Amino acid sequence: MPQPTASPRVLVIGAGIGGLAAAVALQRVGIEAEVYERAEVLRPAGSGLSVMTNAVLALRALDIDLGLEKRGQTVLRSDLLDARGRLLRSLPFRAACERIGAPSVALYRGDLQAALLDAWGEGRVTLGAVATGYEVTGTGVRVRFQDGREAVGDVLVGADGINSVVRSARAGTEAPRDSEFICWLSVTPFRHPKLTTGFNAHYWGRGRRFGLHDVGHGRAYWWGTQNMSADSARHWEGDKEQIVRAFAGWADEVQEVIRATRAEDILGVPARDRPFLEQWGDGPVTLLGDAAHPMMPSLAQGGSSAIEDAVVLAQCLKAYPEPVAALRAYESLRRERTYRLVKASRQFTTVEQLDNPVLCALRNLYLRFAPQSVLMRPFEDALKPHLAPLETSS
Repeated sequence: MPQPTASPRVLVIGAGIGGLAAAVALQRVGIEAEVYERAEVLRPAGSGLSVMTNAVLALRALDIDLGLEKRGQTVLRSDLLDARGRLLRSLPFRAACERIGAPSVALYRGDLQAALLDAWGEGRVTLGAVATGYEVTGTGVRVRFQDGREAVGDVLVGADGINSVVRSARAGTEAPRDSEFICWLSVTPFRHPKLTTGFNAHYWGRGRRFGLHDVGHGRAYWWGTQNMSADSARHWEGDKEQIVRAFAGWADEVQEVIRATRAEDILGVPARDRPFLEQWGDGPVTLLGDAAHPMMPSLAQGGSSAIEDAVVLAQCLKAYPEPVAALRAYESLRRERTYRLVKASRQFTTVEQLDNPVLCALRNLYLRFAPQSVLMRPFEDALKPHLAPLETSS
């Protein structure tokens, strides 16, 4: 396939995980990028996440090493437990990752942000740049910012999250699709006999769930969910005591990690995604990560799928001589993959947040006795990267 004679100038809106990953991936293949972020300061986020095997392999495809295993903790075990901490099933997650070819790493989101900024250069992000819209020109695209500034490039990548300005300008304004539960999240220093090295566990209750993950360096990432109206979740102004009450009587390590966390370090966010957008871009404009395909957290693929997006985007822009053709190729390669992740994540959520005691009992029996291959299939499918079948040069 012919190589481009001149690299396109790419404007990336958003310096979250997806936007920074896009900048790093583009830099790796020799393409100029500019990153614009609405925040005045890049502050580390207070929650955790997992960089799954598929994202690690995507980065490896471009010889990008972010040192994630030193910054976080490789997932060594994955247990499903009931609310009291009794084992329902231990999943061979580590073995699946090894079979596919790379570990999955749990880490503090701020550490992943730092890794990407180290690779890209923190001083190269233009901060306080609130994008308000864009226009396609005869030679590319012009982005407008709230303070009157403009930026001109050959390609525009909207990596500005679930409330993407670029998406709204391209596809129209629509409200996110709310689910009727809240997610509480935090990372905190924590030690407990149950929190062994590489520990990852999901605790299943009625209308509530809890996750506890070793993210290395003596820290735990935890999240909890509770069913409530979408409006209550959107406008939650509760306090730590509400969370303590929600998980009273649960496993000892669950109650202890909540008590060990400072109230100001707990985030409360509504669970939401969007109906899948079939057409991400038009002309020299496209979307990436949560701007294109926000998903529920059940498969832990939000950040990882954004990293995959970034690598495929870079591969396509390097391989195709014409930027618009490259963007359509990128979208075509990513559409089916991300649609399946969005759909599966929402389907899992319905089962995970069950409140009916009979249905919950049946769910737990299924988790205990279902064939291992059946339980692991959606996770293994998610862990296998879907990259561009293209040759790239460094």
